[in-house]
Amino acid sequence: MPAKSRTYQPARVGAALAAQTGALRDAVRRLCERPDAEECLARPTRLGEWRVRELLAHLAVQIEWLPARFDDPAEGWPPLDLPRWVERVGTLAPLLDDQARARAADGFDGGPASVAAAFDRAADALLGVLARPEAADPARRFEIRLGSMALTEFLVTRLVETVVHADDLADALGLDDFPHDRQAVAAVTRMLADAFAELVPGGAVELRVPPYAVVQAVEGPRHTRGTPPNVVETDPLTWIRLATGRADWADAVDSAALSASGERSDLRAHLPLLG
Repeated sequence: MPAKSRTYQPARVGAALAAQTGALRDAVRRLCERPDAEECLARPTRLGEWRVRELLAHLAVQIEWLPARFDDPAEGWPPLDLPRWVERVGTLAPLLDDQARARAADGFDGGPASVAAAFDRAADALLGVLARPEAADPARRFEIRLGSMALTEFLVTRLVETVVHADDLADALGLDDFPHDRQAVAAVTRMLADAFAELVPGGAVELRVPPYAVVQAVEGPRHTRGTPPNVVETDPLTWIRLATGRADWADAVDSAALSASGERSDLRAHLPLLG
């Protein structure tokens, strides 16, 4: 477990979210300009029955959530931190599926040009709120169905949505890579590593995700000096995919995307963190 909770800088998180949203907007525009755009929007994704069209609709819902509710009065929801968000957000899966399907039928049900325009409007709404001085207020809170979050931490959850689903989009379209914002990937990697250390407490395993995160987790003998007896090391995107259920542990080991040494280093019983 980290010695103390990580502090996120509002301006840095906001800039990363703006950049990642911009990268997604560009990707959606390029997709919708392709000669085979209609076929691409109908492609399956690794998210159950969602096609690319539903994936983009879900992304729009997620980036519209803040501007739609930024000025709502507080209702007194209990405090919610990032590890608890990771732990509980999966309970909203049926609701999120319904929202995505409804949004897909409202603005994302037309041709490629209308899909691009709908995504543009969602991105513009988020970028407009991020430009407001109140969005950089470290004391401001924001309420969601699961509780009341520090606004900056809620913005980190939007980084999770935009990074993870950009990767889903790249997978569905057969792209080798997506031009993620570096700070966005860094923040998501660190947050998921920190959440892992808190939700699976202990010091038996050292999880390394260079260059962004190193945490100790898993119950057992705590390492204090020298070479840790149980070490897991992987790259940021592989860790994000494992933590969110997009990658299989054994496949990651077999492909050398992940190395695990020590008798306690098999973490598959603790993954994914976020469904």
